Amino acid sequence: MENVASMEYINFLFRWGHLLFGITWIGLLYYFNFIQGGYFKQATPEALSDAKAKLAPSALWWFRWGAMFTFITGVVLLLGVQKQGVMNEYIVVGALFGTLMFLNVWLIIWPNQKIALGIVEGGDGPTAAAKALLASRTNTLFSGPMAYCMLASPHIGYDTGNLLSGSGGGTGMYVMLAIIAALEVNAIAGKQGPIETVKGVITSSIVLTAIMVVVLGAL
Repeated sequence: MENVASMEYINFLFRWGHLLFGITWIGLLYYFNFIQGGYFKQATPEALSDAKAKLAPSALWWFRWGAMFTFITGVVLLLGVQKQGVMNEYIVVGALFGTLMFLNVWLIIWPNQKIALGIVEGGDGPTAAAKALLASRTNTLFSGPMAYCMLASPHIGYDTGNLLSGSGGGTGMYVMLAIIAALEVNAIAGKQGPIETVKGVITSSIVLTAIMVVVLGAL
């Protein structure tokens, strides 16, 4: 019983850490998309230069490492879920959202922001900035349904069955995985479309969440 209690507490600590790191990561994601982007368009040349040299690199440090440790603690929790045998559709879909968001940070946003901000020499600054913005907007799009999955998986996820026991995993889950994959392809080589504006990306994230709830519940 003592060992079980210890493992439960360790699991709780990872959940706590996952939440704290996630707040840091997503909070900065919203800051970049809802605040900093608009300020950069209005700032004086002097203020813009100072922000790009000092503020943005510091914020990006916390941003990318918040993403890293959110992902690491999430992987640990996912392995624990597998051991407990309580995998459900919301966990699978939410894990895909989170994993792609993490990869977007480290493989698209950060490399291109280094070019756009002049942290590294060479490269096309405007093109790099556009790539980073599209991936960042996509992460903002994903953040709404991802957060829904985090809350739904332990509370209403049992309605979708247990994938590890052979139940659950209906058509709806595969439809959602296909939708997410298509949106990620667009993040890599597509266009901003309706997520170009702050209002557009917030609305799109809410709509995507609603679509996910309907698809997972109806199919």
